[in-house]
Amino acid sequence: MGAIALVSVFLVMIFTWLPVPATPLAGIRAVQSVFQSQPVKFQKSWVSIDEMSPVVLKAAIASEDFRFVEHNGFDFQAIKKAIEANRRAERRGRGRLRGGSTISQQTAKNVFLWPGRNYLRKGLEAWLTVWIEVFWSKRRILEVYLNVIEFGDGVYGVEAASRKYFKKSASRLNASEAALLIAVLPNPKRFKVDRPSGYVRFRQTAILRRLSYVEIPTS
Repeated sequence: MGAIALVSVFLVMIFTWLPVPATPLAGIRAVQSVFQSQPVKFQKSWVSIDEMSPVVLKAAIASEDFRFVEHNGFDFQAIKKAIEANRRAERRGRGRLRGGSTISQQTAKNVFLWPGRNYLRKGLEAWLTVWIEVFWSKRRILEVYLNVIEFGDGVYGVEAASRKYFKKSASRLNASEAALLIAVLPNPKRFKVDRPSGYVRFRQTAILRRLSYVEIPTS
């Protein structure tokens, strides 16, 4: 376990500067495609945070982690609210499970780990989140997050998503386009940027309303 811990910290340090070439999720999707006799799709273009439209940064924070610039990796208010909401949903026997993960936690999961909700993965996620917050700036965390997150079938990162769905670079996205991209993130395999459901449109509108209240990290 000690060796695994040291290797994980080393990898976090390496990605302080280097682009993340691929993620475990992308690998899992590729293997699934092979077993299903489908073509392997992988669209990804790394861009710096300075090459992303500011509204993309604001949309991600507005939707996924409103207190991103304030916390140190864990938003305990959001976690408490998620637990309470999920308990109410379980009592009613319906409703979507709500998550309390921060952008830092989601970045740790997407860069280093596999999908799932078991205790081992959540423990590793927490460990990696601590070190990501130690070594990476808030702008670096947001940059990596928006470069690796899944936006659809074989589409990873905001630049690839922008070019696929809007035929333009991420630097030229307007507020409506940025909010629509971010609106599918709860489940990009189910929700579609190019065929948005009523729920996705609802999320897009909610994100747009919060943009003016969002603070973008400066360091």
